[in-house]
This record gives sequence, C-alpha cells and structure tokens, in this order.
Amino acid sequence: MPEKPLGERNYEQFADRYAKHAKVKPHNALYERPATLSLLPDLAGARVLDAGCGPGIYAEEFLRRGANVVGVDVTPAMVEIARRRVGDRATFVVGDLAEPLTFADNGSFDVVACPLALDYVEDWGPTFAEFARVLRPGGCLVYSHGHPMSDFRLVQDKHDPRSRYFDLESFESHWGGFGKPAPKVGSFRRPLEMMLNPLAAAGFILERVLEPRPSEALRAANPELYASLDVEPCFLCVRARKP
Repeated sequence: MPEKPLGERNYEQFADRYAKHAKVKPHNALYERPATLSLLPDLAGARVLDAGCGPGIYAEEFLRRGANVVGVDVTPAMVEIARRRVGDRATFVVGDLAEPLTFADNGSFDVVACPLALDYVEDWGPTFAEFARVLRPGGCLVYSHGHPMSDFRLVQDKHDPRSRYFDLESFESHWGGFGKPAPKVGSFRRPLEMMLNPLAAAGFILERVLEPRPSEALRAANPELYASLDVEPCFLCVRARKP
C-alpha cells in the first residue's frame, strides 16, 4: 500500500485540535493569517481555489468577502471539518497538491490561495504549474510558507548543525500550542531560489513578497512571541499573477 502524503500523515493525527486552536492561536490568527489576507485582491464575485484548505478557516473568510470557494486538502479529516464549518456554501474535495488538480478545468479560477501548505510538498514545480493552469489570464496567486532563513536556523540549531542552507531537506518538529500530545510534524525546507525559481518557471509574475512584522495585537496577546518575530520572521507571504 503506498505511503500517505506527508501533509495527510501530519494532520490526521490532530485535525480536530488544529481546527480548534488555529482559529485563535496568535501565531496563526494574529500573524500569518492577517499578512496573507492583506495580499488578496477584492474577492467579491471571484472564484477562489483554497489550496490546502485545512479546516476551512480561510474558506470561511473568503466566503465572508463574497467569493465562490472550492477547497482542496490532502487530509480527509480536514475536508470533513471544513464542510462542517461552512456547510454547503463552498465545495470541498480531497486532493494532493503534489498531484494534478483533476477536479479543476483550465482557467476556472480568479484566485488561488495556498496558505501554509507548500511546506509539505517536496517539488513545487508541478504544483505551481497546476496553479497556473487553473487560473484565468490575469488571475492572482497568494500563498505563504516557512521563511527560508528561519527554517534553516531551526534545522541547524535543533536538528542537524551540519545542515547547509542551499539544500532541500526534510525535518520534523514537535508543535506546541495545539494540545497534548504535541504533534510531530514533518516539513521540507529549501533555499529562496528553490522557492522563487519554480514560480517563474510556471510563468507567474512576482508582484509582492511580504516578511510579516508582528502587530500590536500580537504583542498584547503574547509578548514573548512578539519579541521573537520582531527580530526574525518565521513566514514568507507572496502574491504573484498569471499574465
């Protein structure tokens, strides 16, 4: 029997806990999510692909902004949670971002949003090519992922001091803030060139790169996290456009 995709192996172990905590956890709710949402165009009437939709937190926001939403996630439990969250107001399917998006026609979306899902995909080339295929000309791609420098420092400091920034590496870490037992989550880290060159190869035009700064709301909620993120970001958010 083939091994399950990395994202599914990660999240099937704590899908319900993730859905509960990510909605309000400062790292997500007050840091990554506002930064990623700030890069989106007006969604009123737009058809949006929520790629790596997780428990539907982003889908719920896209719907609030007037979008027509299709969500896809590799973890069946997450898809079920997303369906429960928004009911029949959106369509959700189980699918792997490392594979062709066979449910989507060419040029069928105005926006593709992919928050915090690419870290579980080893080769971004085919994934970006699929995003380009399903976007209409002029369509917008917005995504977020681990920052190349902070991920490198994490691996070098806590896993392997021999780690080289220039390599594509897999690593695992225990995540706090999602209840007990702390889930052990596998990810891929890569240098900046392995992040941006596949985007260019898929034909996208890079419009903006955002290294989020922590907000005053985050300072009030978690001063220690604020102090850390005020020195070094842990995520990178990107907006690109299909010509």
